[in-house]
Amino acid sequence: MTALAPTLEAFFTQYLQGQRQASPRTIGSYRDTWRLLLGYALEKTGTAPAAIDIAALDVALVSGFLTHLEQDRGNTARTRNARLAAIRSFFKFAALRHPEHAGSIARVLAIPAKKHGWRSVSYLTAAETAALIAAPDTRTWHGRRDHALLALAAQTGLRVTELTGLTRSDVQTGTGPNVRCHGKGRKDRITPLTANVAAVIRSWLREQPSDPTDPLFPTRTGRHLSSDAVQDLVERHAATAATGCPSIRDKHVTPHTLRHTAAMALLHAGVDPVTIALWLGHESPRSTQPYIHADLKLKEKALARTSSPTTKTGRYRPPDKLLAFLEGL
Repeated sequence: MTALAPTLEAFFTQYLQGQRQASPRTIGSYRDTWRLLLGYALEKTGTAPAAIDIAALDVALVSGFLTHLEQDRGNTARTRNARLAAIRSFFKFAALRHPEHAGSIARVLAIPAKKHGWRSVSYLTAAETAALIAAPDTRTWHGRRDHALLALAAQTGLRVTELTGLTRSDVQTGTGPNVRCHGKGRKDRITPLTANVAAVIRSWLREQPSDPTDPLFPTRTGRHLSSDAVQDLVERHAATAATGCPSIRDKHVTPHTLRHTAAMALLHAGVDPVTIALWLGHESPRSTQPYIHADLKLKEKALARTSSPTTKTGRYRPPDKLLAFLEGL
């Protein structure tokens, strides 16, 4: 067995799990990256993963793998950069253990991340949000659960994994109603609830008394909902809501859309970006910048404060025939 196999094993067990205490999602993402990279190396070199040496994973092979992700697998530049970050993390770890490969490792580490565009944030208006929350059939158990989930998600902006991980004890509906969650980056935070949302959750909790450690939004068998299940129910209720609110049809509504919706509601209410970042559990206030760029109302208010320019209209006329020729090219 070559040096790559034990080094890769140590990277996952000793470094990621032991020293960094990386989250299961991070470990899973890094694992998938290396499964794809080793599969690509097997296809290109014919060498089994356990027999591949660190030197074989040179800049040409890694660059080819990144191109393969975009061109053959149809991955975006964001995904390509995430895979590159996982590869870089391993090679930084391997550089200290195998200085004999320092030159090859340095060239791999020098591969730059790819620039990519930023799409405008998609969110629901107040009318669209109300239509979505009202879409579930509250005469059924599933409808009442989905109604409570959508109301909580649209007001708090919790991530889908934070929603599915909530237990009954995480919600306080009495004086000072709030919800506690253990979010991304292993950060705990508390988000206040409005009186209306607190009333919806209070009614839902009374419907089925059970253990405080049970899921807040369970399946019929009492287990936690999966992220895919939440995605499915949001899409179904968005389709129902579109019958009474046609503008929803033009939007791809996902659980993350409700997170954007909560942020935009705070922004429209005049809440500053730093507070919104704390509310959503962002690592930095810079993460709230896309919401400001997406808010047309703020830009319209800024435009209203400016005076219209008094420049005269007219078409540019070149003062010279040669310049006129060049302008016409």
